Amino acid sequence: MIFLLLNVPVAFAIGIASLSFFLLEPNLPTALSVQRMVSGTQSFPLLAVPFFVLAGHIMNAAGITSRLIRFANALTGHLVGGLAHVSIVLSGLMGGVSGSANADAAMQSRILAPQMLKRGYSGGYAISVIAVSSLITATIPPSIGLILYGFVGEVSIGKLFIAGIVPGVLLTLLLMATSYLIAKKRGYDVKADIEKPSFRVVFNAFKESVWALLFPVILIVGIRFGIFTASEGGAFAVIYALIIGVFVYRELSWGKLSEVLSETVMDNAVIMLIISTAAILGYIITYARVPHSMSELIVGVSGDPTVVLMLVLLFVLIAGMFMEATVNTLLLTPIFLPIVQQFGVDPVHFGIIMMLIVTLGGMTPPVGVTMYTVCSLTGISVERYIKESLPFLVSVVVLVLVLALFPGIVMFLPNLLM
Repeated sequence: MIFLLLNVPVAFAIGIASLSFFLLEPNLPTALSVQRMVSGTQSFPLLAVPFFVLAGHIMNAAGITSRLIRFANALTGHLVGGLAHVSIVLSGLMGGVSGSANADAAMQSRILAPQMLKRGYSGGYAISVIAVSSLITATIPPSIGLILYGFVGEVSIGKLFIAGIVPGVLLTLLLMATSYLIAKKRGYDVKADIEKPSFRVVFNAFKESVWALLFPVILIVGIRFGIFTASEGGAFAVIYALIIGVFVYRELSWGKLSEVLSETVMDNAVIMLIISTAAILGYIITYARVPHSMSELIVGVSGDPTVVLMLVLLFVLIAGMFMEATVNTLLLTPIFLPIVQQFGVDPVHFGIIMMLIVTLGGMTPPVGVTMYTVCSLTGISVERYIKESLPFLVSVVVLVLVLALFPGIVMFLPNLLM
């Protein structure tokens, strides 16, 4: 925590702290830390991460994003607060493309935020919608967070993908309702010049983006029927994105592909370095019996499964306010998953609500990565964002509580299909 407060990069902060433990613990050879770093990345399920990151970049460069924007605009652009709804629906659609909340928020900050400001939306409202709606990508497959959670917790990634669909849809509808109420009160696009589009316009927009919309469907069906694993699905996603970009939309040039590969290498390098150093810390957590100690502490407070789950989620929420979602997923999953399983909480159910809470931390102060991303790209102050994001954050917390108390909402599709 000290290193993080000193702005030391996350991977180095974890690595230095973990290595210090090996140096101070006489029963642990220092060479073991290097072995754990290497073995922490040697996993077949983990191959899904670089593949999906690459696929997301290719799809963005291939013109899929612009088509999804047109489709989202055709569906909701005519409503009160139309551009806010476009942003939210786009996040739902982009969840099946980028798999990353921060990537989605950054893209929308560059494209949609200026349009929202021109239409008279307040800056704080505009970036709050963009930032918080990017949370939908935490559940809509292929979520990078769910892949990492499944890898660390040894939970079926296919089940996690299917379980994320209903919460993702509910979150989309809830955020649209919240943005509608605020927009109507403030008069955003109440008398919009845009007429309700005809069926032909909506159909044409759908036809243009159908290849992007088919991707998550093919992915879920493929995993569900055992055609490929999540990792093989990632490889399929890359080939699919290349075919669509080169032969269907014909917008993916060699120059764009070169930029895509460069960005993908940088993104994957950061993720894999964090994973490798987190593997050292994960070993230390197990060696020091931290899950057992935390379990005894929480059980000492209450033996009620609901209370235990709420205490765990509260801790995860606080941790999310200070550390990036990827780090929290890698560090907290081996600590809290065994605890909640002792109380009968399904690991798939816990994974969905944990990823929502962990990712939500990126939209909150003091160290919200997504929050700082949208603020820096738009030049709008963090103070304005914090003030206007509260209704959206409260809506998300309410939904998480409902999902936690009624696990059948999350587990309906996995139990039905798998």
